[in-house]
Amino acid sequence: MNEQPLQSQKVRKMSFEGDALRMSMDWTVADLDKVQVLVESTNGSSHPSSYHLGELVAEMEKGVLQAGGKPAVYTTTDICDGIAQAHGGMHYSLASRDFIASMVEIHAKATPFDAMVLSSAGDKAVPAHLMAIARLDIPALHVPGGAMGAGPCLKSNEELWHMSVEVEQQKMTKEQFLAFQRACCPTCGACQYMGTAATMQVMAEALGLALPWGALIPATNAEIRRMARASGQQVMKLRELGLTPSRILTREAFENAIMVHSAIGGSLNAVMHLIAIAAEVGIVLDPALFDAIHREIPVLVDTKTAGKYPTELFWYAGGVPMVMKELKSKLHLDCMTVTGMTVGDNIEQWSKGEMPNYAEMFLANYKLNKRDVIYPFAKPLKSEGSTALLTGNLAPQGATIKKSAVVEEMMVHEGPARVFDDEQSAVEALIGGKLSPGDVVVIRYQGPRAVGMPEMFFMSELIASDPVLSKTTALVTDGRFSGATRGPCVGYLCPEALDGGPIAFVEEGDTVRIDIPSRQLALVGTEGAARTEAEMAAILAERKTRWTPPVIKHTGALGQYTRLAKPALAGGSMS
Repeated sequence: MNEQPLQSQKVRKMSFEGDALRMSMDWTVADLDKVQVLVESTNGSSHPSSYHLGELVAEMEKGVLQAGGKPAVYTTTDICDGIAQAHGGMHYSLASRDFIASMVEIHAKATPFDAMVLSSAGDKAVPAHLMAIARLDIPALHVPGGAMGAGPCLKSNEELWHMSVEVEQQKMTKEQFLAFQRACCPTCGACQYMGTAATMQVMAEALGLALPWGALIPATNAEIRRMARASGQQVMKLRELGLTPSRILTREAFENAIMVHSAIGGSLNAVMHLIAIAAEVGIVLDPALFDAIHREIPVLVDTKTAGKYPTELFWYAGGVPMVMKELKSKLHLDCMTVTGMTVGDNIEQWSKGEMPNYAEMFLANYKLNKRDVIYPFAKPLKSEGSTALLTGNLAPQGATIKKSAVVEEMMVHEGPARVFDDEQSAVEALIGGKLSPGDVVVIRYQGPRAVGMPEMFFMSELIASDPVLSKTTALVTDGRFSGATRGPCVGYLCPEALDGGPIAFVEEGDTVRIDIPSRQLALVGTEGAARTEAEMAAILAERKTRWTPPVIKHTGALGQYTRLAKPALAGGSMS
């Protein structure tokens, strides 16, 4: 049992005004003596991952009250990557992660609170909350905000990008486009594919910070509200046990999460986010660890966009516990979790319950069973994981690619560089027919220090949706990619162009080689002629002497982020 004094009660002996101010709200005299719990979410009208979280917050409050604590509700809403996509708003996306984490810290410390339970579902909100949990190290749980319902014919909203071009090209009517636009996001929750929002919900559970089977519950299912209330109750038990995140977030816990990340074919963004979360507890995760684990752990989950099914079906099939059960021989089963039990104990308890059988019955509505969605370890969907780390003279410190989303024809590709300093110029070139099959599109000055590291999703989706370009054309950038990205898209190049990374010295027509099996990304020729490694090194060195970095000035929040941000493969965080 935890015999440490409550921080909230220590402060009451110093700040006599605080009690009076609280009692002007919804506090009674008796409430002042209780464990004070921060109940924070990203609830707001920002996007469907956050719009519904007020319902979960109400349940989290009830859980805390029922367990004898006093909840206090705070919110710092997030932004939507889909809404911020393809314009200047995307420059703020990654930065928002760090500011949300800092606001949770401010809320928790300024009072202070004795424990906290945080709810989020979106791309940057979930990693922000996990960073805050790690940083603050008070008893805490994360409540995942769940999955959006499937669209018509199991389609999802990322298809709107290529549809918009089809409308311009008169291959689709405006009315057809608007009808799909109206129908493709039928409920709240994280987007229906294994993008960053879905992936990070899974990571919260895989790390042991969310209750088992809590990630990606369909947002309209009553089970998600029960999970939220149980989380409010459980955080009080964590306080009694003195079980803090530093006892849960061990190196072995992060290795477990990376194994699950491999098995679900998770978003590339999770690499950066897990590195940032680990840094908050003093653990250094080398990007090479992701590559090593992904070579060993196969893809087991068949979800969009690289696969067939929306993520709500993943939960019906057993979700994270089912995946961990398949990985049982590989996982560190003795890792502690917010249940107060180990990973191994949680798997055993879940396996003995009746609910998984009932949940699977929902799959019959789609004429599927759980093995259509989650494959056995012995017969995986793909023999290796989703993420690969590439190195070479274009990315001396590394670059990543979601290889599970790459067609076989593009696993090795060599082609001429088409160089752009922003995504919009590349998009205009593609739509204008100025790109050719076989090209390697290079988009640079998109890293954390340059412009906040926006996603290159619009460009990647246009390539992936073209039946010719998808099998012939690659994309290389020091920016990021959406978790929905398909195709041979190499991102996160380190060092970034603004820091003098070699991507800054690529010239139009240089020959770029991408070799995923060999984990190589390199310039191998200039002016149509092959060059040796030594020749290429000399050419890049000479070009660097003629290079002047562009002057990129930002003010306000974006200026603060770009001045302080670490490299992408060091977590991209300001702390």
